[in-house]
Amino acid sequence: MTTAPFIQCRSLTRAYRKGATVITPLRELDLDVPAGDFVALMGPSGSGKTTLLNLIAGIDRPTAGSLIIGGVDLGRLSAARLADWRAASVGYVFQLYNLVPVLTAYENVELPLLLRRMPSRERHRRVALALELTGIADRHDHYPRQLSGGQEQRVAIARAIVADPPLLVADEPTGDLDGESAAAIMSLLVRLNRELGKTLIMVTHDPRSAAHARRTLHLEKGRLVADDRPNAEAAA
Repeated sequence: MTTAPFIQCRSLTRAYRKGATVITPLRELDLDVPAGDFVALMGPSGSGKTTLLNLIAGIDRPTAGSLIIGGVDLGRLSAARLADWRAASVGYVFQLYNLVPVLTAYENVELPLLLRRMPSRERHRRVALALELTGIADRHDHYPRQLSGGQEQRVAIARAIVADPPLLVADEPTGDLDGESAAAIMSLLVRLNRELGKTLIMVTHDPRSAAHARRTLHLEKGRLVADDRPNAEAAA
């Protein structure tokens, strides 16, 4: 008996109007992602990478086709239920961190948990664990302006994992970092995938970052244009 993939896209399409023109950044895409996979999405600007990422994260809705994640058909959820699913199931890592400048690292990581009914002791335990896992616990009382870019991204990743979601999505997570910081962030993402079993979908333009994923998918004009192959570096 075969197990259904964790992420299942069938004829997934996203279109929108811009004036009199219909723009279709994603066209009838079929994709299966098993639980615990680490997939890098690559392709030129406008190829549909971020559109696909936002659909998988439940931020956007498809125009046609189906998207099933963990047995949940996202297209059948109301806006409120989709928001609840997203809060429990997805951690989003942004290129520019999206930290709140007037909050400390600890407070930024704590934010997603404030939307849940949770004892303060449990909330503190989760925040402390996330900061420890991402190697930023010693900066817990620092504000974003007091952190380097690499440290800010670690805080952003801690915030993404603090609710223990099964799925992490990352949009150019190393795009604003120097080479050393980028390598450290990719090592952290690999650890979250291999040791904690997080399913990870990452958009990147950087072949060095993509090489850390288990496999790479190439998109062009909203379609997959090449068969994905296991990455040699990730398999090593």
